[in-house]
Amino acid sequence: MDWKAIHRWLGLTAGTLAFVLGLTGSMLAFDPVQQAWQAPAAPRDLSVATLVERVTRTVPGAEEIRHLPSGAIVVFSFNGDQAQASYVNPANGQVLGAWQPSAPPRWVKSLHRSLLLGDAGRWGAAGIALAIGLMCLSGLVLLLRRMGGWRRLVARVRGSLAQRIHVVVGRAVLALLLLTSLTALTMSASTLGLVALDAGADPDVASVVPGDTGQTAPQSLPGAQLPMLQGLSIQDLRKLNFPDSADPVDTWKVLTGQGEVWIDRYSGQTLASQDTTFAQRLYDWALVLHTGEGAWPWAVVLAFVGASVLLFWWSGVVMWWQARRQAPHITGNSPLTQADMLIFVASEGGSTWGFAQALQDALAYSGHRVHTGALEHFQTTAATRQVFILAATYGEGQAPAHASQALERIEKLGANSVPVTVLGFGDRQYPAFCGFAEALEQTLRAQGWTELLPLERIHQQSAQQFARWGEALAQALGEPLVLDYVPRVPPTTPLTLVARQAYRKHSGEPTAILRFAWPAQSAMERLRGKGLARFAAGDLVGIVPPGSAVPRFYSLASGWADGFLEICARQMPGGLCSTHLLGLQVGDSIAAFIRSNPGFALPRTRRPVLLIGAGTGVAPLAGFIRRNDRHTPMHLYFGGRDPAQDFYFGPEIQRWLGEGRLASVQAVFSRVPEGGGYVQDALRRDAERLRGLVAQGALVRVCGSRAMAKGVAEALDAVLAPLQLSVSKLKAKERYAEDVF
Repeated sequence: MDWKAIHRWLGLTAGTLAFVLGLTGSMLAFDPVQQAWQAPAAPRDLSVATLVERVTRTVPGAEEIRHLPSGAIVVFSFNGDQAQASYVNPANGQVLGAWQPSAPPRWVKSLHRSLLLGDAGRWGAAGIALAIGLMCLSGLVLLLRRMGGWRRLVARVRGSLAQRIHVVVGRAVLALLLLTSLTALTMSASTLGLVALDAGADPDVASVVPGDTGQTAPQSLPGAQLPMLQGLSIQDLRKLNFPDSADPVDTWKVLTGQGEVWIDRYSGQTLASQDTTFAQRLYDWALVLHTGEGAWPWAVVLAFVGASVLLFWWSGVVMWWQARRQAPHITGNSPLTQADMLIFVASEGGSTWGFAQALQDALAYSGHRVHTGALEHFQTTAATRQVFILAATYGEGQAPAHASQALERIEKLGANSVPVTVLGFGDRQYPAFCGFAEALEQTLRAQGWTELLPLERIHQQSAQQFARWGEALAQALGEPLVLDYVPRVPPTTPLTLVARQAYRKHSGEPTAILRFAWPAQSAMERLRGKGLARFAAGDLVGIVPPGSAVPRFYSLASGWADGFLEICARQMPGGLCSTHLLGLQVGDSIAAFIRSNPGFALPRTRRPVLLIGAGTGVAPLAGFIRRNDRHTPMHLYFGGRDPAQDFYFGPEIQRWLGEGRLASVQAVFSRVPEGGGYVQDALRRDAERLRGLVAQGALVRVCGSRAMAKGVAEALDAVLAPLQLSVSKLKAKERYAEDVF
């Protein structure tokens, strides 16, 4: 089931009306609060008989007593021909003032209940309540998929301001919105006549008038002397009707939460009773949960829940508009039946379609007729010679929403002689890196489909890895083929350099820590996705150097809360972007955007943290330490060449050590005598302490070159072997993550 499509289209079609119901519901929710403050509530130990005695003394002509959900007592009476309704102090029966049925304007209630359209509007309001319920269910599914399951439900939310608002508000009020939807449907069922609340017609009862005709008129018992009222607490009363003084056979009528009772006015005996129906009890609960009547703190909660619909609706529309702008548009697509090369795509965010376009362009340039489509339409024709599947992975190894049924479709089709090659896209920080691509590969081979190339996995949409795969593809096809993938660059923001700290000035690899001012942005700009998204240490900043359309990514050594954006950049041989960055002077600007890196993020934790980095890879680790305000025990292992030239963040590390943000630091340098060798050597020497920290549940973050990360993993595997643990097991438990380059 495509939950994303259900959620999106329900939000777009019913979202405006849902916003109207949410806003009016928020206004109506303050009515129970106002009622609760208008008059004193009846004490819990007060009997109904005592209340009747007090009311009959102070309110002549009293005909009815109501115990409102707010706890206040209202008495209905006639003063001559004038009907009156008054608040009464239950402590002494004193009249406090006139009672009005509702504080909000009637049109607000009518708009909320029937959209100002009468019975047709009531059906419409019920339909909107159903749509809100379905949006809540689909939103819960999407929320779990986005966050990576129940265990990560409260993890930090990344993305644009609109995405963060949508997710954070959803986590807070999704269950409550679903509850209001269900209660609204329950109430609508009775209002629309679909469910009967009462038990049927009232029983045929009348007081038995004592005495014969012509005798003295019988005397009714005072209400205070009725045994049932003496034993009935005011907390159980909803309504009490007095017998009509002009009708000698009229009775007392008592309504409680358990049902209705008719009492003989002369003898005080119970004449008949009716229990409350299950439908009525359900309706009563729905009324309290939906309106907050009788529970004013809950009404305040409902008011905020209703107001949250505005945030849902607005942020959802912004997200839809942003996704619409980024929707894939494949150019030069040949008809399926005429194409000899087929490309099928599974993409959650849309970026994989850009790789598909690059592959299509390259194949078409070589003379092939190419058709590209979504994976859920997988098939071959008589003209097909090769099939390529470009598959991204979502969440915990899941298929992108639109391709959720693709595996079942492939299993039903059966294999033929056409080779099918799978190319996976994902993030190796996640345990299920390219998990959906692997599932596709296994299914295809089990079905008997052949392959032109084995499964390849692309990490974080690497254009370089994609180009290398293209070289292997060209060799396999036996024809020249160049994959020229140019990523779609998000809108960039100019950042001004405010400080720089240079290292290795006289070596062949000059390096600098560069700090940029974070430009101020209005909430509206961030909501519309303009400017920099909120970022944290370990996220990536994409920098587009002059003369290139391809961004380069650098790990961030700071977060938005620091008030600046900081990176550590090293000169790469022939590197266009690194040359540009190392040539910047204070006051110069760059064009940049943020890419979240949630797999490497460090959650709020009290468990120990092992930070392992070499060279410029220490940058995101420094960012973690910088924001360690809670003094979580963090232990840094840093590897460099020469402490005089490349101990990056050295002064800050020493300061953080003194402040308690860093518990310990082990720095080794490979190019100086007695420098300690490489960082993996330090890990082996510290094996006993490392085992103790890991046994305490330590989280591990590794950043540096690919070769360094491999060496660290091998060293840790050896260190942790006595604990029957390994790097792969820590990754599976989401305790180990790498950021490699």
